[in-house]
Amino acid sequence: MAAPALQQPSFLLANLKADWTNKPLYQRCHDLSKIIDDYPAKELHAVFPWLVESVFGSLDGILSGWNLRFLQARLAEYKIAMGFLDPSGPMMKLVYKLQAEEYKYEFPVSYLPGPVKSSIQAGVLPDCPLFHNKIQFPMSGLLLLNPFEYYMFNFASSLITPKIYLPGQHGSCSDSAYFVLVDTYLKYFLPTEGNVPPSPFSDTRGTVASPAPRSPSVPYVGYGGHSTSLLKRHITHQPSVNADPAAQEIWRSETLLQVFVEMWLHHYSLEMYQKLQSPQVKGPLHDTHPDSCTSSPSVNDTHVLCLQIYPLSFIAGVVLALLQYRLSMSSMLCQPPAPPGSGTLHTYQEPFTPSEEHVLVVRLLIKHLHAFSSSLKQESISSSPSAHSHSGPLEELKRVVVQRFVQQKLYVFLQHSFGHWPLDASFRAVLETWLSYIQPWRYTGEKNNMQTDGQIRTVPDKWASFVQENLLMYTKLFQGFLNRAMRTDLVNAKNALMVFRVAKVFVQPNLSEMIQKAEQLFLEPEHAILQRQNRVFLTPSHGGSFLSSRQPVGTDSVFKVKSHVYSLEGQDCQYTLMFGPDLRKNVLKLIQIIAQARQTAKRISDHSAEIAANSSFLSWFGVGSSDHNNSFTGGEMDDMGEGVKKTHEFLEKALDYLCQIFRLNAGQVSQLLVNVASLDDEGASKQLPDCIPSENGLVLTDLGRLQIINGLRRFEIEYQGDPELQPIRSYENAFLVRLMFQISSFINARFGDHMEALCSRQDLLGSIGRHYLSSFPKVVEQRRKSPVTQQMRERPQRARLSLRVLASYRTLLILLLLYMLFTLLSFGVLSSTGLILIVSFLYELLLCFFHEKLKTQ
Repeated sequence: MAAPALQQPSFLLANLKADWTNKPLYQRCHDLSKIIDDYPAKELHAVFPWLVESVFGSLDGILSGWNLRFLQARLAEYKIAMGFLDPSGPMMKLVYKLQAEEYKYEFPVSYLPGPVKSSIQAGVLPDCPLFHNKIQFPMSGLLLLNPFEYYMFNFASSLITPKIYLPGQHGSCSDSAYFVLVDTYLKYFLPTEGNVPPSPFSDTRGTVASPAPRSPSVPYVGYGGHSTSLLKRHITHQPSVNADPAAQEIWRSETLLQVFVEMWLHHYSLEMYQKLQSPQVKGPLHDTHPDSCTSSPSVNDTHVLCLQIYPLSFIAGVVLALLQYRLSMSSMLCQPPAPPGSGTLHTYQEPFTPSEEHVLVVRLLIKHLHAFSSSLKQESISSSPSAHSHSGPLEELKRVVVQRFVQQKLYVFLQHSFGHWPLDASFRAVLETWLSYIQPWRYTGEKNNMQTDGQIRTVPDKWASFVQENLLMYTKLFQGFLNRAMRTDLVNAKNALMVFRVAKVFVQPNLSEMIQKAEQLFLEPEHAILQRQNRVFLTPSHGGSFLSSRQPVGTDSVFKVKSHVYSLEGQDCQYTLMFGPDLRKNVLKLIQIIAQARQTAKRISDHSAEIAANSSFLSWFGVGSSDHNNSFTGGEMDDMGEGVKKTHEFLEKALDYLCQIFRLNAGQVSQLLVNVASLDDEGASKQLPDCIPSENGLVLTDLGRLQIINGLRRFEIEYQGDPELQPIRSYENAFLVRLMFQISSFINARFGDHMEALCSRQDLLGSIGRHYLSSFPKVVEQRRKSPVTQQMRERPQRARLSLRVLASYRTLLILLLLYMLFTLLSFGVLSSTGLILIVSFLYELLLCFFHEKLKTQ
């Protein structure tokens, strides 16, 4: 009787696999929903890994699953998939059903992000508590995850796994099923209002099986933040018997957030990984504990520094933090951790460049976390740190979610993207992600936060602490953007828009003052902190007790700023002031480039207007310009004119905003703009880019490349070969071009000597012959050319006839109209042809006569 029971799950799985390829998606989801409701968890245990892979695709990218990243709302399968994967749908019901039975599933370490994988393979447990107690011994390369963790790991991994998709699968990222699912899961498990809905599978006591239920009074550790009370943290690590039932459910929110952060933000280059592993980078939030105040592993040095900055109660907390750190390090793995720079660096060889879709999903995560954090209840915000333990677990998570979970990894992620993203308009996704993070006040939902009367909104003073705790997000990344902007083609409207967006964000009132205040706190010397701290603690109005646990506001702010900078950049970082002289020089260079780009945009606009004028109706009759090298259609000219107009508008506003942000001298900026305008008037922009002559022709210098990128100078691109052999144009008929070339070649070969003799005459017939039979026009201006071009110009050219003009659609249309006109006037075909030839000859004769007259004058 036991044998059939053991074979039942395999039989069920085999039936599902057979139906998966034969039935439509609607029928499959309907059958799966019924199976999940009817079958016990024991029989569904073997189905779950196959189902997850069938939906999200395989981890190696070979199987694409349901293609959620390309499943758009307009498709019929969209609603079916969204209903099945909804947080309250059948798939999540299966997860909870298996979660209640405490099943475990294996996830390969090799499919984790490079830094995490390298750390585990080197025998070092990652900092994130998500990986604790999940590694098998001896090291097998697998993580043991509960059903909820396994589901979320696969869901998050499907975003960054390169998959094989069918041709033609594309669409907007914000409309895809995957993007909407991420938003749905965030709103469900990290709600801005109310609590997380309880699991449908709960026991009689109202609790659900979770990996490590948290007491509501236990703060969050392991993400690089500093706790409000170190002593309280170690006491409350004891599991609480009377824990709030809501604390049994908050683990899903923590798990969801940790998985998203680890899988999406833990990618960066090998150079960045080496920097993070070096001993100098282990700042006060990494080397001992998130709340310690020194990066040195020596206990004695820690005591000295803490005595200089903190009261005795904080010293006790630091000592306890050090003890816990030593115990945790000894219990991580059996083998000792590899020293920085040894085996770990050699095992990490994963070059990673995030996709635009990846960055947009990260931005969605940032925006929701800001809204989630801003929904913290006012009584929780105004309460003292000692009262935090009385707030609910979800409120505690809201208080620390951005700083503890996201800040460090997002900073590294953005810094890597700033340095490795191509210099094109696709960088807009990274830019908007950065701007979303540094503007949390946009996601508070307050009505007075909106822009009114066309004026830029003022940043409320309550966000000064956020700016201080995220100083590098503002200053260091602004410097990175500045370096990119100076190497970008700002004549392009999309690139000009990015400069305008950044300038508009930083020009917000109060923001620059907050950044300057944070920089002053970072630069404040430690002895000044000690003097002010002693004075504050010895004042009776502030408690009068040296043992008071109350922390001075100024000292606490200084510590936060210093801890933030040192934890991300290391103790030996060379901080560059955002409003210092060095960055000011770069801003002036950017202003000069903006001014030059405006001048270039103006020239392009004037040139486009000239082309539009020459492309009027009269040009169909040969009166307009016949430039084959710069031919634009009407639509292209309209788009170019509209783009240039937007470019000028964006750059004009960006220039004004930059002057306001850095309080630039109006006279200095005016003189800079005048110099740029004078250079443009002198024709500097019409010169060739800076080049060096060589045996192989002209070679661009670095200055020349910069001039081309910013549209300051350009090469005159023109066809310099045989006009008869130039590529077939879009306004020509390919068959007629080849036919006329054959006829012209035959005539030139038969009567070439006679045509040469005619062109050598100095009378009127010779002038007419040179007008019709001249192959290469004379070069009026001498330009710098490559040796090959000079040799081509020096070759003697024979007179010949060219009939290629008869292959032009414009010429054919003119001939058709003329034949129709003569037909209406009762002329025959032969007589009409003769009249057309006579009129054309007289017209060309007049042009030749006036040309000779103008040449003699």
